[in-house]
Amino acid sequence: MRTATLLLPPRLSYRFAPVWRRNLLVWRKLAIASVLGNIADPLLYMLALGYGLGSLIGEVGGMKYIAFIGTGMVCQSAMFTASFEGMYSAFSRMHVQRTWDGIINAPIALDDVVLAEWIWCASKAVLSTVAILAVIMALGYGHTWLAIWVLPLGFLVGLVFGAFGLVMNALAPGYDFFTYFFTLVLTPMLLFSGVYFPIDQMPAALASIANVLPLKHAIDIARPLMMGRVPTDILTHIAVLAAYAVVAYYVALALTRRRLLK
Repeated sequence: MRTATLLLPPRLSYRFAPVWRRNLLVWRKLAIASVLGNIADPLLYMLALGYGLGSLIGEVGGMKYIAFIGTGMVCQSAMFTASFEGMYSAFSRMHVQRTWDGIINAPIALDDVVLAEWIWCASKAVLSTVAILAVIMALGYGHTWLAIWVLPLGFLVGLVFGAFGLVMNALAPGYDFFTYFFTLVLTPMLLFSGVYFPIDQMPAALASIANVLPLKHAIDIARPLMMGRVPTDILTHIAVLAAYAVVAYYVALALTRRRLLK
């Protein structure tokens, strides 16, 4: 395809909805295993580090360490869930099972399929956010009406990392390719975005890098909300996340067009 065609703006329509529903119906067959898989890892980290290190650290940023790490885990869980869905699951549907080929032979365009996958990634992120949030509240933290706003935040985080995942999906020759993203992007972001310790404890150079990471902006919204406070600079944080999501989605769409519409 010509470059000009690849870079056309997304052609959005309601036809993405049946594709999104198809993914939902398939997911329902394995819903319990999927939810347990999404929450097991962050839950174990939260309990082990929260109670283990928490007994030594005490309070961090005016809250108990388990509550501090728990608010970070909400965003971390949304990040990993959306990324996994945008890479492994989407790759299976696109390349292995050839589900996308069957769909775009119907009166549904590739743009509709990519949009449906993007929204589905964000939807899965919300499900993961709900599960982790429920655990935090069961442990006695986050009992404030502002905590409900963590759910739309989970959706926005899902849009960001779902789009990142779809970029990798469009480039991947196989499943092994996704290891680069997990190792070189998600792991550093997890360690330098304030999940486990405050950013202001880091050297100035690393703190400057951390301040541009999307996960850090998500945590800067979630942590105050879980403490019953409206975050400072909330509109800036939302704008940064929205910009990451839109730009990454556009790149993912262009790369997917290049791969499938030759």
